[in-house]
Amino acid sequence: MGLLNDDKTIDIAELFKIFGDSTRIKIINVLLEKELCVCDIAELVGASQSAVSHQLRILKASKLVKFRKDGCCTYYSLADSHVKKIFELGCEHINEM
Repeated sequence: MGLLNDDKTIDIAELFKIFGDSTRIKIINVLLEKELCVCDIAELVGASQSAVSHQLRILKASKLVKFRKDGCCTYYSLADSHVKKIFELGCEHINEM
């Protein structure tokens, strides 16, 4: 892989910062199984809908989640398989400690 240039180093650091919030980790965890709306995510993670919406905006901006509209409802899911892999590798690492 070689050494990373400064821009890539900053990008990777920013990516890992996103995983530094427990509410965002809980959201990613519930989205591993299926797409969900904000109210369902809030119930599953034990947070308010406004807190979940705020964290989803951050996850969307970081391209870790995507959304689709169905009428007045918005459904969220993981953006791609890389997000799941990063999450699973983190879990594996923690379980080995």
